[in-house]
Amino acid sequence: MQLHYSLEDLKDIDWMGVLPIILPFMAVGFILILIALLDLYRNRKTRENVFIWTLVILFCNTIGPILYFVIGRKDSRA
Repeated sequence: MQLHYSLEDLKDIDWMGVLPIILPFMAVGFILILIALLDLYRNRKTRENVFIWTLVILFCNTIGPILYFVIGRKDSRA
């Protein structure tokens, strides 16, 4: 049993078989990021910590936009 894999083992993976499984998850994550950034940009005058929310959305991939929609949208000054 091999416990450690190297970069050489990546050439043995059938990427065309894995791609249909991974691609929908990547598309949903990208769409979430895009919608969260658009909402943050449109409401930037009423949001607090716009720069921090931008970093959270971009660098926390799928969890970042979800956190923004759950917590960050309540963060308005209006």
